[in-house]
Amino acid sequence: MAFKKYRTSILLAVTFTVLLSTFWYMPQLAFIIFISLLLQLLLLPLTNKLACKIPRALAAGLVLLGFLSLALLLIGLVSKSFIPTFSRFVTDFPQLTEQIQNIPWLRESDFLQGQLSDIWSEMKNASTEVLKSSLTLLLSFFSKAIDLVIILFVTFYLLKDGEQIQKYLASLFPARDYERVMHLFDKILSALRTYICSQLVICCITAVIVFLYFTIRHLPYASVFAVVSGICEFIPVLGPTVASAFGTLLTATVNPMIALQTAGFYLLLTQVNHNFVYPTLIGKSLNLHPIAIILGIVLGGELLGAAGMFLAVPFIVICKLVIEDIYKDRVLTREKEQTSRWLAKKSEQAK
Repeated sequence: MAFKKYRTSILLAVTFTVLLSTFWYMPQLAFIIFISLLLQLLLLPLTNKLACKIPRALAAGLVLLGFLSLALLLIGLVSKSFIPTFSRFVTDFPQLTEQIQNIPWLRESDFLQGQLSDIWSEMKNASTEVLKSSLTLLLSFFSKAIDLVIILFVTFYLLKDGEQIQKYLASLFPARDYERVMHLFDKILSALRTYICSQLVICCITAVIVFLYFTIRHLPYASVFAVVSGICEFIPVLGPTVASAFGTLLTATVNPMIALQTAGFYLLLTQVNHNFVYPTLIGKSLNLHPIAIILGIVLGGELLGAAGMFLAVPFIVICKLVIEDIYKDRVLTREKEQTSRWLAKKSEQAK
């Protein structure tokens, strides 16, 4: 009897548990689907506008082609500054590590020296492994290119037939809860769209501000720090902290006073992002506590590495909305039962 009452809630919980578990058992397939979904959410508003004037398939193709062209253009523009600077940074990295280890207030602490030595040795070993495996990376590029093509095709069909797919999935649940499931899907997609669009805006703003700061101060590796800061913004809370520590430490090789000023700059930038930019762009739509975000990112990193850290917040958002929907349905079901019992009692008393 209980299963019948809460059948849709149980099915929702099981369905989303199975879908999320695919990231553990089939990470490549799940990652392709999830990235395609995020691209679809990003490009859907423009596709809907164009679909009012031209066939939807043509609108989806044009929007996807325009996005791909813009992405390639941006990558080309960034690469002109980033690749030479990054090559110089890789070449200078051993000297930079020695300069950091020779900073007076670090040199006097045996504990910090030991920790830094371990970190630098691991990074050097990792760099060596990357150089050794460059041939393997070139050989595996073909498979990555195929993944990119698959993502583009999946995104195209999601843009073209996403609404029909959503209705079909909702029809698999009990008919009486069709509207409820459709409403849940809309809430999840809306929250994910808000999150991904906001993250892209914040990442671009952060990268530009960091690039301008390092350029105006005539500090080296401006584009490297800008790209690192922009990418790290995709990992809320922990990412900006890592980027700030990275930038501050390496500017300490120029001048300790400049490193202190850089730390103040990163602190100010982080506070502005999290107290003004985030609330303005995201508002209360996600309503996630920082502790939940941090623990989710740590757990995602333990399970799936960098991909898990990036996908942690969307996972938490989906789980939160599903749990809230199940709880709300349970409360409504109990209220209906209590109301029906009260009406039945009143009817008996009237007789």
